[in-house]
Amino acid sequence: MSDSEIYSVVIGTAGHIDHGKSSIVRHLTGIDPDRLPEEKNRGLTIDLGFAPMVLPSGERVGLIDVPGHERFIKNMVAGASGIDLVLLVVAADDSVMPQTREHLDIMTLLGVERGMIVVNKIDLVDPDFVELVVEEVRELVRGTFLEGAEAYRVSAQSGRGISELRDALDREIHRLPPRDAAGIFRMPIQRVFSAKGHGTVVTGIPVTGSVGLGDTLEILPIGESGRVRGLQAYRVTVERARAGHSTAINLSDVDFHDVHRGMVACEPGYFRSSDMIEARVRVLPHLKVPLRHQMPIRFHTGTVETVGRLFLLESKTVAPGEETFAQFRLAEPIVVAAGDRFVFRQESPMLTLGGGEVLDRSEWRLKLGKEYVLRALERKQEALGSKSDFVASIVHETPLRLADLAGVARRASLPESDVREILQELESRGEIIPARVPGRWFSREGVELANKRIRGVLEQCFADDPLRIFVNKPEVRERARLEGDFFERVLVHLDAVGRIQLERGGRVSLPDRKLDLSKNERFCYELLKEEFAKQPFNPPALEALADAHQRSVSVLEKMRQLLVDQEIFVRVAADVVLHEEALEGAKNRLRELFAAEGAFTASRAKDVLETSRKFAIPLLEYLDSIKFTRRLRELRELVEA
Repeated sequence: MSDSEIYSVVIGTAGHIDHGKSSIVRHLTGIDPDRLPEEKNRGLTIDLGFAPMVLPSGERVGLIDVPGHERFIKNMVAGASGIDLVLLVVAADDSVMPQTREHLDIMTLLGVERGMIVVNKIDLVDPDFVELVVEEVRELVRGTFLEGAEAYRVSAQSGRGISELRDALDREIHRLPPRDAAGIFRMPIQRVFSAKGHGTVVTGIPVTGSVGLGDTLEILPIGESGRVRGLQAYRVTVERARAGHSTAINLSDVDFHDVHRGMVACEPGYFRSSDMIEARVRVLPHLKVPLRHQMPIRFHTGTVETVGRLFLLESKTVAPGEETFAQFRLAEPIVVAAGDRFVFRQESPMLTLGGGEVLDRSEWRLKLGKEYVLRALERKQEALGSKSDFVASIVHETPLRLADLAGVARRASLPESDVREILQELESRGEIIPARVPGRWFSREGVELANKRIRGVLEQCFADDPLRIFVNKPEVRERARLEGDFFERVLVHLDAVGRIQLERGGRVSLPDRKLDLSKNERFCYELLKEEFAKQPFNPPALEALADAHQRSVSVLEKMRQLLVDQEIFVRVAADVVLHEEALEGAKNRLRELFAAEGAFTASRAKDVLETSRKFAIPLLEYLDSIKFTRRLRELRELVEA
């Protein structure tokens, strides 16, 4: 059998204990779903039973039989998580019972949208009573996904009505789209065992993607990896298994003692476990009491069951029938993806409380009543069901960080090729902006927020010091509270679009930055340029200029620093400033000296520059620092030579 003969839809049963679910499965498939000796001895289903069913159309689908007893609800949930269409089985001699209601609640919470009503044991009561039971079931399912569903009357004991049920299943199944095998492979593990001569075998129903012979899979959360040595779908050997197939995978290099139900087999690098889950929660309407903030719960999703606490994020209580955002903090890490359905239950007495959809893994503990948290969760909820919107929500989730292709693909659990197309589409719509480095983007929101912060820092610095014309990058970054790589990239982008100005030496300014000098400041500014140009290697002392022109030394100091900032002057030492033209002149004279005489002493350089040691020594040390000259004991030579 090839995988093309399998219709990737899974049918499941639901209903109270001893209402005949397993018997119906046996009639439909020819296989006894009760595999455990205890199940056969006690006559009740304890764990999940899997059986392939051949439809009248010739295609093969999977059928999951779930336990009906209250004590085995955790196993029922593990099976229900993989179901596309449910058969709600009700015994005609018993009618609606507690697990009938609870199973219907669980199927609804897990997002099952299609199903059929099956009234079994019709041979045990008269026809009028059968119709009363049908009406009672219709009343039960009013307002649920089963409202309006067909009701089929059967006897699993005699086989009456089974043929009609099988034909109806064939019709109903083909109204369902088969599960999409695209995406990254992920399979919640139902069973694990060691097959003699083969090693570890894990079974389950993949929820996304496909897997082939020779592929490598990772078992999470333990992190063990192994190669796929063998595959079966519905007990038949295949070369490839995909979402919606009841699948057995033989793995090399994985110790079956380390693996158990609730773990996940998946493509490496795309999923990781977490013990904190963000979710949209729906409370069952018929509960007697509201949910409480921080209440203990038992959490079920996929095949995993664990304990934890429910942390409400909008209010301290939630009434029956209402919805809210919440965070689950669990006792152990589990693997989930956005859109996964879950159920949570009360520990004692055992009672289903509600369920919902996973929005994301949490990186940190969320607090009650934080508006920005609720807005972020609303965006995540709105993005469910759309790959494009979900990718966009990931990029916008952390606006002050760069989005990279590989990282977004991992967060979205999507192939990089799909994510690249989505990011290119978002870029064409202007929602994200390329970061001038391949495979990395800014969100538009992030650019605007960074621009606001950076310009705010610059404007404040310039207001504090009206003569300041730039701010060094480290100061801007610290005051703007921006992460390093993002900060560097966004500076380049903002400079390119003219919103800030990057200058040499890691300096940041505003493109429209203009100085409004007073008359006195303007005089001192021009005086310094003129006097320092006249005496290039013997700059005048500020005190002497102040006395000669009746000016303030402090104003002259400010104007000299301004000229340094503007790179008209150069500070070669803490107390020595030269005109930039003097520095270039000094370089030219020393080139000529070296060409004529070779290595030279500080004294010889002093003579050539016609200056004193006061200025010659700091100048030579500065030239050493910028790698123009190199000191060799008492001599210097030109590096560029």
